Amino acid sequence: MQEGVKVPEVIFKTRVRDESVGGDNPFRWEDVSSQRLFAGRRTIVFSLPGAFTPTCSTFQLPGFEANYEKIQSLGVEEIYVASVNDAFVMNKWMESQNAVNVKPIPDGSGEFTRQLGMLVAKDNLGFGFRSWRYAAVIKDGVVEKWFEEPGRQDNYAKDPYGETSPESIIAYLISAQ
Repeated sequence: MQEGVKVPEVIFKTRVRDESVGGDNPFRWEDVSSQRLFAGRRTIVFSLPGAFTPTCSTFQLPGFEANYEKIQSLGVEEIYVASVNDAFVMNKWMESQNAVNVKPIPDGSGEFTRQLGMLVAKDNLGFGFRSWRYAAVIKDGVVEKWFEEPGRQDNYAKDPYGETSPESIIAYLISAQ
C-alpha cells in the first residue's frame, strides 16, 4: 500500500449490540462497508497480527485508546483497529481491554488485509494467515500517510513494533499541521 491510494472496498461482518434482539446475547449481524468507515472524514486504522496477542494487547491497542483524545485534537475523527479475526473475537478482545474509543474492524476472511497487500502467513506461530502490523492515516477513503513495520514476510520470526505505535502517528499528525 502507498500514500495517495484509495483503500479497498470491502464489507466487514460485524456484531452490534441490539437490545431488541433480547436474550443473554443481544447482538445482531451488521454489514459495514469500508466506504462507510473511511469516506468523508479523516481516520486512522491500525492493524495487528491478532486479538489477545502480547504486543497488541500490552502496547498497541492500549496506547491508541489512551491517546484517543489527543489524536482527535490533531484532526482525526475516528480510530479503528483491524485484525484478521472474526467479530466475536474482536468484540471480546475490545471488552477485555476496556476499549471504548477505538473501534474494531473484524476482517475475519482477511479480504481487506489481502487487498492492502498486508496478508502474511504466520504458520510458524500456528496462526495461519494474519495481518502484518501497519497503520494509516486515511482522509476521505484515501491513504494520507502509511506506516509499516520492517521485515514484512511470511513466517517472520520477530514481531517488530515501533513504526505503527501511537507515538509515531502522533508525531506525524503534529508535523502535518
